[in-house]
Amino acid sequence: MQLTMKDKIGYGLGDTACGFVWQATMFLLAYFYTDVFGLSAGIMGTLFLVSRVLDAVTDPLMGLLVDRTRTRHGQFRPFLLWGAIPFGIVCMLTFYTPDFSANGKIIYACVTYILLTLVYTFVNVPYCAMPGVITADPKARHALQSWRFFLAAAGSLAISGIALPLVGIIGRGNEQLGYFGAMCVLGLCGVVLLYVCFFTTKERYTFEVQPGSSVAKDLKLLLGNGQWRIMCAFKMMATCSSVVRGGATLYFVKYVMDHPEMATQFLLYGSIATMFGSLCSSRLLGRFDRVKAFKWIIVAYSLISLLIFFTPAENMALIFALNILFLFVFNTTTPLQWLMASDVVDYEESRSGRRLDGLVFSTYLFALKIGLAIGGALVGWILAYVNYSASSSVQPVEVLTTIKILFCVVPVALYAGMFTMLSFYKLTDARVQAISRQLLKHRAAQGDDLPAAAPAASH
Repeated sequence: MQLTMKDKIGYGLGDTACGFVWQATMFLLAYFYTDVFGLSAGIMGTLFLVSRVLDAVTDPLMGLLVDRTRTRHGQFRPFLLWGAIPFGIVCMLTFYTPDFSANGKIIYACVTYILLTLVYTFVNVPYCAMPGVITADPKARHALQSWRFFLAAAGSLAISGIALPLVGIIGRGNEQLGYFGAMCVLGLCGVVLLYVCFFTTKERYTFEVQPGSSVAKDLKLLLGNGQWRIMCAFKMMATCSSVVRGGATLYFVKYVMDHPEMATQFLLYGSIATMFGSLCSSRLLGRFDRVKAFKWIIVAYSLISLLIFFTPAENMALIFALNILFLFVFNTTTPLQWLMASDVVDYEESRSGRRLDGLVFSTYLFALKIGLAIGGALVGWILAYVNYSASSSVQPVEVLTTIKILFCVVPVALYAGMFTMLSFYKLTDARVQAISRQLLKHRAAQGDDLPAAAPAASH
């Protein structure tokens, strides 16, 4: 079926809201914890690892809940309605700095960070799984995901282009007050956008809870699905690479480029590139086989990342340009990453007859959060290993080199792993289209209410 702009924008605004949390975690939280909140880099890294691993365990549980939820508002949308206000409140509390002892601050950071990841899971798992009930056409899903990540990047734009100026305006030199005030504004905006997403999206197709299902059976099916295993390993490495690079960004601008005042512009221009990379994804890549295109693009942005590493720090214009190019190219593939999950849902239904939208997307998010945990911990631990100190305005050479490696080289090693995973991934465009037509034919034979048939593959 043909999606309307209301479908695309309404759905995408949900990820604008989620992007406030995701991008704040990616770009601001490591710096906030070490330089504003007052945690050591080692404690910050351990907190990221322990909290994210704990949170990641809840993702499959959330997926199982979603697969068994049916309400008058649908299967997925109600969680946006129920989770919007807690989402906004916890965003604010995570960036509040209480007047506690050192141990009290550690406990507060642990509690609020865990709550943040839990409420994010509550909203984001059902949100991510929604495309399967909005449209059954794989190409329409690509367009939907392109708009989703274009608008998700608007959340990133808010963090990079608005959050840091808000910190200065609200805090007036008091970063603790500034960060809390900025996240109060963004948290409130997130609540509003989740409500907008709820009211403007429509679950067109309902899949009844299948008889004879159980948690053990569903998990066993996925564990036996080779494409699901590849997808999870791929997403873990992709997320880890983004978190390492994102976590090192402010350090890179502040110490390597030696222009901390340029941080806002660096993040802002990168966010704009991210937005348009995502928006152009379906137009640029829709005519090619997604797996082959993805592999070539991994090679391209790996080379760009290495070019940044070898660019002299004083050549700021070139670094800015390369970073913009990197983020544009990188984000043409972001919608493809999420299409993998939709494809695996259809593939599992074709091979076992079980439709597991919630469980597939939640385990996908499980892999994402494991990558987030490892990436966040790596940044903290590696900086601690080279004796990074937030109190030093000038860092020693080994710290500067380490920051450059974190920003440019460590991600490339992970990109090589992603390339390898794609070499074993078999859900090409042609096969996905064939599966879609097979499922539609099967449902039609059973008399189900169905979306329009997916078009035949054009290559």
